[in-house]
Amino acid sequence: MSKNEASSDAPENIPFMQRVLDSPFLLLFLGVTIPTVFYTLWGVMEIASIPIAK
Repeated sequence: MSKNEASSDAPENIPFMQRVLDSPFLLLFLGVTIPTVFYTLWGVMEIASIPIAK
């Protein structure tokens, strides 16, 4: 058996980012979750920065 035949039997190591970008449901989840978290944090920071009325 040559070296090329032995390496073809081993599973190919797919990079992490390629696996993420190949998963449409994960991209959908991240595309909804990340903006929601950031806008929520932004809103909380805006409300916290409003001065207290006398």
